Amino acid sequence: WELNVSSHQPPAFLLMGIPGLEALHPWLSIPFCALYLTAVLGNCVILLVVRSTPSLHQPMYFFLCMLALTDLGLALCTLPTTLGLLWFGARSIAFDACLAQMYFIHILSFVESSVLLAMAFDRFVAIAHPLRHAAVLTRATVLRIGLAIVLRAAVSLLPVPFLLRRLSYCGRTQLSHSFCFHPDVMNLACADIKVNVFYGMIVLLSTVGMDFIFIVLSYILILRTVVSLTTREECLKALNTCVSHICAVLVFFIPMIGLSMIHRFGKDVPPLVNTLVAYTYLTIPPALNPVIYSIKSTHIRQALLRALCRKRG
Repeated sequence: WELNVSSHQPPAFLLMGIPGLEALHPWLSIPFCALYLTAVLGNCVILLVVRSTPSLHQPMYFFLCMLALTDLGLALCTLPTTLGLLWFGARSIAFDACLAQMYFIHILSFVESSVLLAMAFDRFVAIAHPLRHAAVLTRATVLRIGLAIVLRAAVSLLPVPFLLRRLSYCGRTQLSHSFCFHPDVMNLACADIKVNVFYGMIVLLSTVGMDFIFIVLSYILILRTVVSLTTREECLKALNTCVSHICAVLVFFIPMIGLSMIHRFGKDVPPLVNTLVAYTYLTIPPALNPVIYSIKSTHIRQALLRALCRKRG
C-alpha cells in the first residue's frame, strides 16, 4: 500500500494565499484587482495606441508591443487562480492544469527577459549608430527576433512538465503561492529531483541569466557612447531615451532573482516574505510597465492624448 501511495500523481494541488492573513483575503483582493485591472487595461491601451499611430511604427515601439503582450499574458495566467482564491477560497487546482499554468508562466517570464534584451539592443543601435538604426532593425528583422524569442522559451521549457510528471508525489500537496511555480511543484515530490534541479538551473542560466548579462553589457556600451558625445544636452537626451527601459529591467529582474534565490537557498525565509516576493514578481511588472512608458515616453503620451481628444470630439 505504501508503494502505491508513494508512486502516484495527486489529482490536484492546494494553492496558498497570503500566510497569516487568510481572514483578510476579501480585503486584500481589492489591491490585487487594481493591479490586474491596471495591467490588462494599460497594456491593451499601449497596443491600441501603437497600432493606431503610424508615427509609432518603429522598432522601439514594436518591441514595446511585444513587452505589453507578454505582460498581458502574465497577468491573465495568474488572475483566475489568484482572484479565485482571494474571492471564493478556491484552493484546488488540477495536476495537469497546474503544469499548464506553470509552463505558460515560465515561458512568458523568459519571453519578457528576452524582449528586454532586444529593447536594450535597440537602444544601443539607436544611440551608437543612429543613421543605421532603420536599416539594421527593419520590420522583418523585428518579426524574426520576436519569433526567435518565443521559440527559444517554448523549446527550452518543453521538457519541464514531462520531468515533473515522471516524479512521484506523496503526502504534501500544498503549494506556496496562488499559482504554480516550477521549484514549488518540484519540491513536493518524494522522489529524486536532481535532474529537475539541474535542468532548471541550466535553462535559467542559459536564458534569463544570459539575457541579464547582455543587457548589462549593452548599457556599458551605451554609456561609453554617451560619454563620447560632445555636449551635455546630447548626453542627457540620449540617456533619457533609456530611462523607461532601465525601470522595466529593474522592476522585472530584481524580484525574479529574489524569488529564484528564495526557492533554491532560502529554506529559513518566512513564508510571508516568499509570498510577497512572488506576487511582486508576477503582478507588479505587468501593472507598472505601461504606466512607466506612458509617463516617460513623450510619443506614447502624445498619441494617447490625441486618441482621447478624438473620442471626446
